[in-house]
Amino acid sequence: MTQFDNSAASSPLRDLLHPRSVAIVGASADPRSFGGFVLGNLERFGFEGQVHLVSRSSAEINGRPCVATIGQLPRGIDLAVLAIPEAGVQEAVQQLAALGCGAAVLFASGYGESGEAGQAKQQALLDAVGGSGMKLIGPNCMGFTNFAAKLPMTFEPVAPYANVASVASPGVSVVAQSGAMAAGLRDAFIGRGLPLSCVFSTGNEVSVGVEEVIAHYLQDAATRVIAVYAEQIRHPQQFLILAGQARSVGKPIVLLMPGKSARARAAAQSHTGALAGDHAVASCVLLHAAVVLVDSLDELIDTTAILLRYPQFPEGGVAFMTGSGAVKNLALDFADAIGLPLPELGSATVAQLVEKLPSFAVAENPLDYTTIGIRQPGLIGEIVHLMVSDPAIASLVLAIPAGPAVAQRDKVEHIVPALAAAPKPVVLVIGGDDGPIETFFVEAIRLSGVPFFRSADRALRALRHACAYARNLQRAQRVVASAPMATPLPTAPPSGVYAEYQGKAWLKALGIAVPAGSLARAVDEALAIANSIGYPVVLKAQASALPHKSEAGGVMVGLNDEAGLRSAWARLYSNVASYDASLVLDGALVEAMGPKGLELVVGAKRDPDWGVVLLVGLGGIWIEALKDVRLIPAGMAVQDIAHELTQLKAAAVLGGVRGASAVDLDAIARVVGSVGQEMLASPNLIEVDINPLIAYPLGSPQALLALDALLVVAPNSPST
Repeated sequence: MTQFDNSAASSPLRDLLHPRSVAIVGASADPRSFGGFVLGNLERFGFEGQVHLVSRSSAEINGRPCVATIGQLPRGIDLAVLAIPEAGVQEAVQQLAALGCGAAVLFASGYGESGEAGQAKQQALLDAVGGSGMKLIGPNCMGFTNFAAKLPMTFEPVAPYANVASVASPGVSVVAQSGAMAAGLRDAFIGRGLPLSCVFSTGNEVSVGVEEVIAHYLQDAATRVIAVYAEQIRHPQQFLILAGQARSVGKPIVLLMPGKSARARAAAQSHTGALAGDHAVASCVLLHAAVVLVDSLDELIDTTAILLRYPQFPEGGVAFMTGSGAVKNLALDFADAIGLPLPELGSATVAQLVEKLPSFAVAENPLDYTTIGIRQPGLIGEIVHLMVSDPAIASLVLAIPAGPAVAQRDKVEHIVPALAAAPKPVVLVIGGDDGPIETFFVEAIRLSGVPFFRSADRALRALRHACAYARNLQRAQRVVASAPMATPLPTAPPSGVYAEYQGKAWLKALGIAVPAGSLARAVDEALAIANSIGYPVVLKAQASALPHKSEAGGVMVGLNDEAGLRSAWARLYSNVASYDASLVLDGALVEAMGPKGLELVVGAKRDPDWGVVLLVGLGGIWIEALKDVRLIPAGMAVQDIAHELTQLKAAAVLGGVRGASAVDLDAIARVVGSVGQEMLASPNLIEVDINPLIAYPLGSPQALLALDALLVVAPNSPST
């Protein structure tokens, strides 16, 4: 496991987050002004460095002397905060940069978030910094609080926190583009009593963004898990490098990234381009880089809490224990709805449970151990040990009521110690919503370190993400290298879109089966091809400018003889001319009719930000009707691609239903993987769409057959 410098001395944000001197520009005797709040925070925290105040209206504040202008400050101040209106920010930045200030926090808004004029002002801030190297935090941010350094550089009143993360007791570090979100996450983690290291708001990220802050946290020995709120990841490739480093050092990154409903870029030529929107592509790549991508603020808080206690979360299923049949049934339904595996217990575990449980209890997962815990609270701990000892179980949820004070004392003495000693991750749920819990009970749970919830639903959702994280860590270790050499492509047309016959030639070179046939430029040539391959045949119009032939009446199927082929040839050319008189065909593709089978789509797209992502799902008309597809990053191992196929909503169809035979998942996965490797090896190839790819029953002479293919390269690309 890679080791970073424990002191984080090599981090470019080291001096910013651990300054020896700070300046408040816009200091005020009014305690409720932004400058007043910052000074009040520093004094409450007992910041031990030098504090310089710039105020036009006061000679001293709280016994501290003030200077009237920035120019009167000493050179080389590590960090300044600008608690002034936007109109004066640019000049202040320029003056601080001239004095060799290391960094400045900019609270003011009205910049890049407000349109083109604001973006111009934001660029002017960078210009004002010049070559000084001064870093800007914000603008439009709430600053940051480094609890370990006693440094609350924010205009929100902040109180010191007793449970500060340290090297001996590492904790949570937060970075958020939203100041309100950063504050909300801080309060949530403090409310849970979790150790905190640093909370950072990046705002518009004019020079310090989420990536730079995460890079610092990865080197910070007081940080064990990183909670992130990002509405836009501005440097995706840098973020993915950081994700790899996070895997190496064992620090989970838990990310909430809104934007699922935002409009994607204009769809490309294929189904792949239309279905793989920006957020979907980013999510796919991030998940398989083992970033923990959550769907809500609750999940961000809850999952971070679990991974703080168990950063090396094991792969496997979840056990659920309770003393209520109703809670058991609800948990079973909920886990099924969110896709959380609750595996069956092994026979040895079942046998041992039968010995301990009443005769009317059912030894299974989820487990209702009935009311036995009321009379024998110590037995619950024994059952916990049995459940987590099962090889199929990687983690456990125990859901119990609080009960009266005497019952809570029993739980403190018997259940909490058993959970704390468990060799696998365990989560405690105490039902009753906001119902009262004795202080001694809450304190015992917090001292144990066991993650604690009042909602079983929230606990199970968080565990789903923790389980996915463990699985994705393993997948990331099985990444397959790209093909050493790209399969050559023919000379690209000016548009970059290959005609079908050219795409199929490329697929055939990859080892992907295509129907027998070839391109005909005249009807007599078409007849010769048909006689060579045998009837029935299909006839397809071919041109770079006609990627979707059916819309132009350019596909004729079921041609059984010479007369039918001649007639179809004439109709095809007439249809295309009526569709677009300027369109010139390369000819028509004459192919043998492929046997019917299960229609799939396999595609690939090169996202300009996130790289290559693959798509697989039901093809033909079903892709339009169901949009049941899986997105897969290029480089995933074949065994993992095959597993992704089992996650399709229509996965049962692949396994055979209503008398139909199963298809070869590994063969499909190999095609997907092969296309991905070629995309990685061919930087000019930006899109591939095989639709339909016909899958035939296991045992058939041929597993797969590509009936259509669309390849797109960057316009005017050289052939490979």
